[in-house]
Amino acid sequence: MVLSDMRKGDKAEIIKINADKALKDRLNSFGVMRGEVLHVKGCSLGRKTMEIEVGSTHIALRADEADKIEIRQINS
Repeated sequence: MVLSDMRKGDKAEIIKINADKALKDRLNSFGVMRGEVLHVKGCSLGRKTMEIEVGSTHIALRADEADKIEIRQINS
C-alpha cells in the first residue's frame, strides 16, 4: 500500500521510500523516514496534494511523491 491510497484521518507506519536520493533527503529532513508513524490530516480536491503529520511537523506532499512512500496502515 502507498501513502496516496490513504484518506483523511488514517494513520500508518512508513515501510519504505522508493525515491531518488534528493527526494529521500528532503523527506528525511522533515522526519519522513522508515519506521515513523504518520497521520493524514487532509487531501485536496482531486487528490493532487495531501497534508500529513509526522511527529509535530505538518507536510504537504504532491500525489506523485505520496506514491513513492510504502506504508502499513495502523487501525486506531
